[in-house]
Amino acid sequence: AGPATTGRASEANAVGEEHFNLLSLPALTSVDRARIVAEVRQWIGTPYRHQASLKGIGCDCLGLIRGVWRALYGAEPESTPAYAPDWAEATATDALAAAARRHMTEIDPAAFAPGDLLLFRWRTGFPAKHAAIATACDLMVHAHDGAAVAEVAIAPWWRRRLAYAFRFPGVG
Repeated sequence: AGPATTGRASEANAVGEEHFNLLSLPALTSVDRARIVAEVRQWIGTPYRHQASLKGIGCDCLGLIRGVWRALYGAEPESTPAYAPDWAEATATDALAAAARRHMTEIDPAAFAPGDLLLFRWRTGFPAKHAAIATACDLMVHAHDGAAVAEVAIAPWWRRRLAYAFRFPGVG
């Protein structure tokens, strides 16, 4: 998930991070880890659909996070523009992490807990472009191309690619 691109890095960079807002902070409601985990688990089985964000209908990894946010905090006050599947490679910027940083509390990736947002990079030196929500110290829920939203083990393969972790607003 990310900024709109046509595959050309110069156009993608022209879009700029200001147009890529992961989520924005509305008035806080009572949010705790158990509520986040319960909400994200309700998305399990939702088909993968690029750019979508509708529980039971379709979502991609960013759409899953957006949908959980809406359930927890209300409507998204900022829109996410259309984006190509290769947005991260085209822009070579960590726009997903920057957007999360603007609206959530960054934490040490080794210290994540259930209910925290996890961002992964496919290779060292590349931008983080995959998102999931931890449901336990060894489990996460994510949307992955070609599969339905699932809860999976945070196996060594995933741990090696974990680049960032963020805490939702109002969660201690």
